[in-house]
Amino acid sequence: MTKILRTLAHYFAATETQEGVGATVRRSIGTHKQRNFSPFLLLDHFTVSPPAGFPDHPHHGQETITYMSQGMIAHEDFTGAKGVLRPGDMQFMTAGKAAMHAEIPVLMADDSPCIGMQLWVDLPAKLKDVEPRYRDLKNGDIPIARPNDHLAVKVISGKSYGIESVKELAYTPVEYYIFNSDKKGTRFEQQVPSNFNVFLYVSKGAISFNGKHYPQYSTLFFNIDGNTIEGSIDSDEDTEFFLIGGLILDQPILQHGPFVETNSERLRKVFENYQTGTNGFERAVGWRSSIRNGITEAEVADHH
Repeated sequence: MTKILRTLAHYFAATETQEGVGATVRRSIGTHKQRNFSPFLLLDHFTVSPPAGFPDHPHHGQETITYMSQGMIAHEDFTGAKGVLRPGDMQFMTAGKAAMHAEIPVLMADDSPCIGMQLWVDLPAKLKDVEPRYRDLKNGDIPIARPNDHLAVKVISGKSYGIESVKELAYTPVEYYIFNSDKKGTRFEQQVPSNFNVFLYVSKGAISFNGKHYPQYSTLFFNIDGNTIEGSIDSDEDTEFFLIGGLILDQPILQHGPFVETNSERLRKVFENYQTGTNGFERAVGWRSSIRNGITEAEVADHH
């Protein structure tokens, strides 16, 4: 395959906003600067400390992909499923027809906050009403590509430097890589499918693309004009960035909070289902999670 480099469409640095008490979010997709980027609806780089969190709330019509960088987050849903994400762990949640869950940071003995990334992915119209499901991916199960001494790539979904991911994590085709480097000037490249939208988010350090410096919290959105992203590390500190791509869905996006549909009639119906506890939301009626008031590190052992 001939290597054709993608060009930059635009970029900006994600600014910090407060979300409730004790939570800060840097949102780079789902803002006025980048409303959505099909199939992606939202990207949050979050820092939460108890008692903040994301207590009992519904979803419909999308998938969420959560990655923990630091601390632990407990989750629980209306089917009785429970679990805890530890540093390096991931969770793929397909809301589909209806989901109701809680995501609460674990109160750590040293009071340190929970830091992670949450990505919302649109579902193709024909899959909006699939049954909800969870896929957990533990840190130890994620393959790592090590093309040289100064570059490591967590291959969460896709293929990088000859290393392939664990299969079957999401319904909407998504490629997801986390690059880490400890040396300025280290080169990186990643092949991407020509029909995917691709973006890059710098969570630590800095990168250089086309000779230009992009510091921490920069999000770069690429044009769909090539099959390869190439650049280099541009920081003396450790650098980490997320390179994520997804199949462009040729469909309208109507989003109201955590409900995502393709037209206003369908969106209205979802609200009705939620309010009346029907069409998948039956178990949401009167449901309350056991973690809504918090969970401590000592209690985590019992929460699974």
